[in-house]
Amino acid sequence: MSGGRVERRLAAIMAADVARYSRLMGEDEEGTLAALRAIRREIADPKIAEHRGRIVKTTGDGLLVEFASVVDAVRCAVKLQREMAARNTAIPAGRRIEFRMGINVGDIIIEEDDIFGDGVNIASRLEALAEPGGVCISAAAHEQVRDKLDFSFDDIGDQKVKNIARPVHAFRARLHEPTIGVRDTSAPLMGLPDKPSVAVLPFANMSSDPEQEFLADGIAEDIITGLSRYPSLFVIARNSCFTYKGRAVDVKVVGRELGVRYVLEGSLRKAGNRIRVTAQLVEAETGKHVWAERYDRDLADIFALQDEITEAVTIAIVPAIADAERQRAMRKPPDSLDAWAAYQRGLWHYSKYTPDNNALAQKFLQKAIDLDPNFSGSYVGLALAQIQSNDLGTRGLLETLNSIEALVRRAAALDGADAEARSVLCFQLWRRGDYEGALAEAERALATAPNLASAHHMLGATLIHSGRPKEGLAAIERSMRLDPRAQQSASRVNQLAMGSYLCRDYEAAIAAAKRGIREHPEYPNPYRWLAAALGQLGRIEEAKEALEKAIAVAPATFEMYVGQRVPWHRLEDYTHMLDGLRKAGWEG
Repeated sequence: MSGGRVERRLAAIMAADVARYSRLMGEDEEGTLAALRAIRREIADPKIAEHRGRIVKTTGDGLLVEFASVVDAVRCAVKLQREMAARNTAIPAGRRIEFRMGINVGDIIIEEDDIFGDGVNIASRLEALAEPGGVCISAAAHEQVRDKLDFSFDDIGDQKVKNIARPVHAFRARLHEPTIGVRDTSAPLMGLPDKPSVAVLPFANMSSDPEQEFLADGIAEDIITGLSRYPSLFVIARNSCFTYKGRAVDVKVVGRELGVRYVLEGSLRKAGNRIRVTAQLVEAETGKHVWAERYDRDLADIFALQDEITEAVTIAIVPAIADAERQRAMRKPPDSLDAWAAYQRGLWHYSKYTPDNNALAQKFLQKAIDLDPNFSGSYVGLALAQIQSNDLGTRGLLETLNSIEALVRRAAALDGADAEARSVLCFQLWRRGDYEGALAEAERALATAPNLASAHHMLGATLIHSGRPKEGLAAIERSMRLDPRAQQSASRVNQLAMGSYLCRDYEAAIAAAKRGIREHPEYPNPYRWLAAALGQLGRIEEAKEALEKAIAVAPATFEMYVGQRVPWHRLEDYTHMLDGLRKAGWEG
């Protein structure tokens, strides 16, 4: 509450508790608690989130949940009870956990994150009227849902309930009757595209201020625009997504109707001068939550707020989708992989930064090319894996440079708008010492996809190697902000170490190198910068140890970078590196 004023709003409230809870706890306390935790994790919490509910609080055996829509609340309760009934068929009658649920719609009082008032009290009393495994709703709730759901209700009349002055008119949902005249939603209406597909539903305005509807719509629209700039995603257009505005939806149905694998939904609440935006990414086929986050902000400049939340959501869910896709591919037997799954499997192995995984990455990425020669992403992935093999010392420099260029030019020819291909082409050009051409390709990639982490990474690397390390470090840090878990994380952290070293910030170089070694101990490049930076600071014993490891982890890589000057190292930078290594004890 703010300034003594009581904040109220209209809401649907669901109260639930476990029937015969005391008996269950008395017979098997640990087993009952474990079963309840599993039900919350596997059934209750996902279903509540799917129907845009907010769990206000929990008790030992119960839940209090707030919904913006009565239809959502009742549909959620019925689906929960039906899933619990199916789950309980395999459990002995005496050990079954059965919920009773009551739903009311009414005025509530909001105090911080809790809710109070007669609307809440009546929901709790309706819960007590429900049978184990049943749902009981108020007449006010029934009035709003009776023509909108595919099941009916029994009128049980006025009920006298504890601490409520007037009788409460109540209805019980018929949970197990067959549905008639309802479309079969199990069959897919659209096939899935050959890359990750996502629909962004309109964000629900759950505040009492109708003006926030514009902000909620603006955030959803801007997220659609932001995601559309990523070449790796198939994004449903705004007009199709907004046909679901104001409707209670099941993400599984949305996935089938729009032909998408992922659905992003969210809500907005306003309290005083504060805004809370929640968002969750759901795998449509399974209803599994892939990612969820909450953003609390001051409502000052509404456009700046909209931009800030849009960027935060967009850059968070792109890597979440990529990670989910790789996990899906890893669950498939190798013999059953299609081109997309083989591509994802290759990227998963590539992200491990070890020689053995790199060999597997190249195997799966080549398989993806063989299965679909017209998919540009596989060529880009194979080029990245070959770059990594060069750094790991398992492939020769000249052979790698020629092969990488052929792969990325093939990818660019297949898809001129593939910003990731442009990013790798940038990499290839600065590795040949063509910094001007590399910067042009990085700018082309960023013009197509301004938030593409790999494009910022390649821009940063080009700037660092071309004598502009301070600018390069800023671009690398931007890349890491956009995708904290990027597959090129070892390379990015190594670029931080190198850029800091070239800026003569040896302490920062040591910190970055140690981070790289900690995260990817078989990746050799950070050891070299660690040894050189320690040498420059006169920490000779530590420097000698780092130097020994730099040579031992990958002797061929050390010889390539130190015994001779690679094309992408300027003479002054190479000389500066040798100076630090000599101080560390290198005698070459």
